[in-house]
Amino acid sequence: MNVTALNETHDPRLKSWVASANAADTDFPIQNLPLAIFRRTATEEAWRGGVAIGDQVLDLAAASTLGMFDGDAARAAQAASASTLNALMALGPATWSALRLALSRALREGAAQQPALAACLVPMATVDYALPAQIGDYTDFYTSVHHATNIGKLFRPDNPLLPNYKWIPIGYHGRASSIGISGQAFRRPLGQLMPPGAQQPVVGPCKRLDIELELGIFIGAGNAPGSAIPITEAEQHVFGLCLLNDWSARDIQGWEYQPLGPFLAKNFATTISPWVVTLEALAPYRTAFERPAEDPQPLPYLDSSANRTHGAFDIRLDVTLQTPQMRAAGERGHRLCATSYRHAYWTIAQMVTHHTINGCNLQPGDLFGSGTLSGPMPEQAGALIELTEGGKKPIALPNGEQRTFLDDGDAVILRGWCEAPGTVRIGFGECRGQVLPALAS
Repeated sequence: MNVTALNETHDPRLKSWVASANAADTDFPIQNLPLAIFRRTATEEAWRGGVAIGDQVLDLAAASTLGMFDGDAARAAQAASASTLNALMALGPATWSALRLALSRALREGAAQQPALAACLVPMATVDYALPAQIGDYTDFYTSVHHATNIGKLFRPDNPLLPNYKWIPIGYHGRASSIGISGQAFRRPLGQLMPPGAQQPVVGPCKRLDIELELGIFIGAGNAPGSAIPITEAEQHVFGLCLLNDWSARDIQGWEYQPLGPFLAKNFATTISPWVVTLEALAPYRTAFERPAEDPQPLPYLDSSANRTHGAFDIRLDVTLQTPQMRAAGERGHRLCATSYRHAYWTIAQMVTHHTINGCNLQPGDLFGSGTLSGPMPEQAGALIELTEGGKKPIALPNGEQRTFLDDGDAVILRGWCEAPGTVRIGFGECRGQVLPALAS
């Protein structure tokens, strides 16, 4: 199965019998069909897989019980009826594609399955979400050369980009247990801080709490220990993408990160969006992966003709800040930045391949973070530390407030979508998180 190929499920002329899926501004038209784990709010129902269609969730467990699918699609729907999507992720791209095709045909205008499937719809406004998968391992990459350069300028003005960056996809292992679903509210982290001019550190709440605008990449079928995934096969092991905010305590990080990197500065919370958009759904929005001619070109194991011609994705991204004052006034918030995943310096395929070149085994449900996805322009920076130049230039908000870093009560909302000529716009929903006051130190 070719995850880059366009097929009938991408046809922009398709309409759904679910009327809300045909709205021009919906994130979830019939051309998208992302998956999540859900149950009805204020119930003890079993968590199970669902598919977004307009403002509805198609209950895959209910549809599977009705026998609405056959063959590989039925097998996939049964796997997606569980409390996580790990079993579905393990089945591989041919099975995922079979389910997508069956869903597309069943949800189109005039489909014979409409009367039966209509009873399997649950309004999104009435559901809660859980993590899409049991996440065994979380790896955070650093794929934006613009972010790496901006951060480097703050700490190493004369040498902002370290020499290995353009040769190797940089990453580190994070903590999976503190990854939460959109709506996550977390306490401001405590940690050791080194005040300016002090002779010893103190323990206290973070004062420079930041965001990181990222994409999450869910691994599907894994690889055996000791084996490597070649770049020509890497995307066969990727199930789909979500939004990801990797909250960062910059002052804790500044004291602890040498020599091993961030620890408490990163492990307190990471928030992801509930809907996982499959790689197949993203096929119309692929674009060429390009490196400046003067930069080192990828080593052979990180290079392929397919990766060069369509290894990147034009996924539009933005970040909105909603302060408590805005929320009390009924305001949706202020957009801090907007950028695109197309600016990343390393592709998804390169991340998968590099992760396994030493024989590391990936497993279904493992999660990669793309790293902060800053673009080349100042307004495309995906973190407050960049937008405020390390806190030197506060952001003026429309209601008269200012921010350098996050205050208690602030909510941050990430959004992502794709649009291109001759296609239907698809989206990721939103990834929302809120800062609560720290515990007493």
